[in-house]
Amino acid sequence: MSSYLNELNESQQQAVLQIDGPVMIVAGPGSGKTRVLTYRIANMIEKGIDPFSIMSLTFTNKAAAEMRHRIEKICGNEARNIFMGTFHSVFARLLRIDAPKLGYPSNFTIYDSQDSLSLIKTIVKELQLNDKTYKANQVFSRISNAKNALISPKAYKLDAEIMSEDMQMQKPLMGQLYEIYAKRCFQSGAMDFDDLLYKTYELLVKFPEVLYHYQHRFKYLMIDEFQDTNFAQYSIVKKIADVYQNICAVGDDAQSIYAFRGATIENILNFQKDYPDLRVFKLEQNYRSTKNIVKAANHLIVNNKNQLQKTIWTDNGDGEAIKLLKSSSDNEEAKLTADLIFEYKMRHHLKNNDFAILYRTNAQSRSYEEALRRLNIPYVIYGGMSFYQRKEIKDIIAYLRITVNHNDEEAWRRIINYPVRGIGKTTVERVTVIANERETSIFEVCENIYTTDITGKAAQNLMAFTMMIKSYKTMLDKQNAFELATHIAKSSGILKELYEDKTVEGVVRYENIQELLNGIKEFSEEDTVEEGHEEEFSVDRSLGAYLQNITLLTTQDQKADNNDSVKMMTIHSAKGLEFPAVFIGGLEENLFPSSMALYSREELEEERRLFYVAVTRAMTYLTLSFATSRYKFGNLQYCEPSRFLGEIPKEILAMHGEDKMKKEEAMFDEDFVAPVKRRIVNTGNFSASRPATVDPNFQADDPSKILVGSEVAHQRFGNGKVVAIDGLGVNKMATIFFQGEGQKKLMLKFAKLKVLE
Repeated sequence: MSSYLNELNESQQQAVLQIDGPVMIVAGPGSGKTRVLTYRIANMIEKGIDPFSIMSLTFTNKAAAEMRHRIEKICGNEARNIFMGTFHSVFARLLRIDAPKLGYPSNFTIYDSQDSLSLIKTIVKELQLNDKTYKANQVFSRISNAKNALISPKAYKLDAEIMSEDMQMQKPLMGQLYEIYAKRCFQSGAMDFDDLLYKTYELLVKFPEVLYHYQHRFKYLMIDEFQDTNFAQYSIVKKIADVYQNICAVGDDAQSIYAFRGATIENILNFQKDYPDLRVFKLEQNYRSTKNIVKAANHLIVNNKNQLQKTIWTDNGDGEAIKLLKSSSDNEEAKLTADLIFEYKMRHHLKNNDFAILYRTNAQSRSYEEALRRLNIPYVIYGGMSFYQRKEIKDIIAYLRITVNHNDEEAWRRIINYPVRGIGKTTVERVTVIANERETSIFEVCENIYTTDITGKAAQNLMAFTMMIKSYKTMLDKQNAFELATHIAKSSGILKELYEDKTVEGVVRYENIQELLNGIKEFSEEDTVEEGHEEEFSVDRSLGAYLQNITLLTTQDQKADNNDSVKMMTIHSAKGLEFPAVFIGGLEENLFPSSMALYSREELEEERRLFYVAVTRAMTYLTLSFATSRYKFGNLQYCEPSRFLGEIPKEILAMHGEDKMKKEEAMFDEDFVAPVKRRIVNTGNFSASRPATVDPNFQADDPSKILVGSEVAHQRFGNGKVVAIDGLGVNKMATIFFQGEGQKKLMLKFAKLKVLE
């Protein structure tokens, strides 16, 4: 037995040693999952399995890099030959090779969400549609949902149910927008993030020889964070794994918190149905947290019905009781939190970096910022604007993109008159019309500008810009990414314009460009040699490869803040992280759990899983807090403590503050234990501020009968009118205005509504 296997407990060893056949590793929080994944692949290589035949999929580049680094320590350079990365980056590499089969260039552009929204706004404007009805983010979300469900534009328009939903939402041209959007992306030689999945699946279906190649190339598949996969992701890996069925799914259903992104918990819950010979290994020992924190997490998650049964345990000490902060307002909540952080720093000698403040929504950060500033405690907010989303960075990257792919329409629009070169809005619109009429790219129209009715100075300026970009293209094979990027930054005039801006903002923008060029230099000079016997996926340090690399960065791949500062973030952003001391704020009904999640068991259970994730980020100290009042949209509202607080054993909770012993009993008895118990006993789903009225003869109608404008009856909320329906298929959500209750958003498959004649 290899020496590193001695570091594992029995369950971990069994998971590492089971190489062949379908395997599922249910990895609880803090259970050493990364170590198991690392050692499993190292063991496979030591057993003689060719690393070129291993595909390992993750959700962040950071996780993939860490795993590869650990494997390299054991297996040396062989670790470089593992096909490892995020779903999107791995499938982008496959598409770089085979995209021409689908009619795309191998150097296709990858549109980020801003590019996609910009294109949708352009299309809505060209069709002269009401941009209040066809809001770009709603159209983009609808298209994204369709792609993740593997529904093509043609299939979308032929699906009677989908088209009926669009009619009900008073958006009958949604299918046409999807069709035009897909066409324009294709003409621009561009794919959006969802296309990286959709087009990979299309490639495997339409070209059996490609599927055969990858099925026999990648004999072993490992999928990390399997509970976060969507329908398209799982469909792809199932196809690739179909021949050898050496597929290993690693994850924790209790940490499935991304349904809003299309992730489906059914993938992990139903995995055994797809693979009857499945071997299941449960990693239940927690190495991260104290016994009290683990106990709190277990008592929370046991309330979820849809889950794989497991019991997390730890050999760590009991640790401190979980602190509970009750405050009169959100500002006081933040003040108490900041005061406690200061106290912990003094008493336990903790650094700022040891603390994390987690919240349900970004809007909660304001009061915490003010409170931390008051005590001069430095902090950093995760989930703010990415470096690569800054205007000056997107401007220079647009130049790089159009150099690599001349047909990139969004890049062309961004920089055609920046720096100013005398090409106005009217000229841009005229070029766009001609391109649409000729069904070609905007760049090709500019290359042949003298065959159009655009003349004079405008034509000369368009041709000058076009020739400049073509001159950059000739340097692609002669200069490395850094040399070419530096030349473009200087010759385009961007660097000069920013240098001449001596305002504080201008200096920062200029420094950001310098930082970008530094990053490109690092990328260009990294080791370009990949050990192995194949060149199919050799390391690429071209400008095109760099652009793909930065476009596919996830939020967790942003450079870590090296300053000693308190970390503030939403719970979704905290997934996969751990901190010695964690504060979870805003534990109130209608905030956490969210008011949008109180009307179906599935949504409420996802909120509970989210709280479970938050609790299990804590290693030693955990503090939960709630306010009895909070401003919402300028109005002061009184708040009720979250039902989740009542699911944590009373004996491991301790109230923090003055006269805590007296307040503790009153708080436990009056504030939340009794009301929470009433809520749970009542329905398990709904807040019980008013008793539910249950009619034993009530018969709910089939959800397909619920249309926009329908008058409906609900057992709890009474009579109402459907004002909107969103989502596709089984995930349709209805927005309903109930008399006396206001507007509610219900998932139709669980809402139990009766249509009133």
